[in-house]
Amino acid sequence: MGYGRDMRAYASAHRNMVIRNDTISDELYQEYDVKRGLRDINGKGVVTGLTNISEIYSFKDQDGKRVPCDGELWYRGYNIRDLVRKYSKARFGYENLTYLLVFGELPDRLDAEDFIHMLAITRDLPTNFTRDVIMKAPTRDIMNSMTRSILTLASYDVDAQITDIGNVIRQSLNLIAVFPMLAIYAYHAYNHYENLQSMYIHRPEDNLSTAENILLMLRPDRNFTEVEAKVLDACLMLHMEHGGGNNSTFTTRVVTSAGSDTYATIAAAMSSLKGPRHGGANIKVMEMMDNIRSHVSDWTDDSEVRSYLDKLVMGEAFDRTGLIYGMGHAVYSVSDPRERIFKSFVSQLASEKGMEKELELYSKVEKLAPEVIASRRHIYKGVSPNVDFYSGFVYKMLDIPKELYTPIFAIARIAGWSAHRLEEIVGMGKIMRPSYISIMEERT
Repeated sequence: MGYGRDMRAYASAHRNMVIRNDTISDELYQEYDVKRGLRDINGKGVVTGLTNISEIYSFKDQDGKRVPCDGELWYRGYNIRDLVRKYSKARFGYENLTYLLVFGELPDRLDAEDFIHMLAITRDLPTNFTRDVIMKAPTRDIMNSMTRSILTLASYDVDAQITDIGNVIRQSLNLIAVFPMLAIYAYHAYNHYENLQSMYIHRPEDNLSTAENILLMLRPDRNFTEVEAKVLDACLMLHMEHGGGNNSTFTTRVVTSAGSDTYATIAAAMSSLKGPRHGGANIKVMEMMDNIRSHVSDWTDDSEVRSYLDKLVMGEAFDRTGLIYGMGHAVYSVSDPRERIFKSFVSQLASEKGMEKELELYSKVEKLAPEVIASRRHIYKGVSPNVDFYSGFVYKMLDIPKELYTPIFAIARIAGWSAHRLEEIVGMGKIMRPSYISIMEERT
């Protein structure tokens, strides 16, 4: 594929030229007061819009100063703690919160029943789509497979390009309904053709929730426990929305502002989420914890665990990046409310699975890591575990393969993407087009 020459060698030979001409010093960013990553040194984001969908609190004003505080997350005016407490007792927590995010109000009993029924009857792919699209090019990268499927679904929609509110609602709910199928079937295709394992395709059942159908479609025997479904449902509720400023949601709004169709917009969001700095973080936590388990002989010894965490921070262990994955967040300071809520569900599942000892190690790392980081780094805001710290552990206990960790994040987050796309269309004024300062020197 090099048109008569070795393209890899050609590209490699020109690598240093690109680096030389594209490198911009940190000093210039400071000179022009450019906030890299659209955030200042204290983690405060550049304001690019207004939203009525969600809110994140991580600081409070105290005597005229911005002081870190326990994090809070709100969906449409409701605290996520209250929402999870209310809907964790129901079977369809994720579905009820999807209604809330998309339409802006909590559903009553009849609204919820009608909405759940609409998702159920929409949970269907075009004839032979699984065979002709998903299985034709199996890949370990399930996010890429899903993105290809999303774009292909546009060709089955005669109104794919229409951005009328009613049409976008229809398209969004259709995608929300089939996302679990796109993910699970893509994994089974990869597992069969690449790992040479048995192939089985289970159809979702109309009377089951999204969380229940994920477990049903994934497992050979279609069986799951109530606790397993409840914990996965809680995971979906906690991951489905996180403000307009996270990378994939901002991508959704940027592409929507250009007038693009729903399929292209959600495909763009998927491309953002798959990045290891965004949706792939829980995989790095799992790999790090595996590394800790193999190098720390006594998991109950604080000093031994602390010593190894210090090696991680100093770049002397694991991937030598100097990071303790799952610790810290771009927005939260003292605590991530999603992690605090999630931990109670983690405990329930660990008890059912007999994995209390592993949970104790996670708890010990959770306690010691902020102390180790603070002793080695200048902290501008608090350091605390984020929701990714435990989500990978939960997926492991649910026997969910690593290839599906980020896709499950996407299954949850498409609800938030859809809400932000609709809000952007309703209030659309201008295409988003930020400015860059050019430091180019003119040449003759």
